[in-house]
Amino acid sequence: MSMKRLLWWIIAGTRGGANRARIITILHDRPSNANQLAEMLNLDYKTIRHHLDVLTKNGIIVTQGDGYGMVYFLSVEVEEEYAIFQDIWERFGKTRKSKTRSEED
Repeated sequence: MSMKRLLWWIIAGTRGGANRARIITILHDRPSNANQLAEMLNLDYKTIRHHLDVLTKNGIIVTQGDGYGMVYFLSVEVEEEYAIFQDIWERFGKTRKSKTRSEED
């Protein structure tokens, strides 16, 4: 599967895609561990771990270290294709906002 298709599926095609996109954005700026991500995103630690597992399984992120000290990084492929991620996230975010507005009306 191409990186573009994989990113579309991970972000826009699955439940929890918005949180996974937020994790990708943070990891682009700085590597972090699961606890730091949970605090930054104001999400439950178990929720963060689930999203990290999905992202790792699909080669979006990689790890260094182990246990609670495990730090997450974007994979080299995602780093190289980050503009594709940004485009997808921008489109998906706009779609989500317009759906939210129409639901409120």
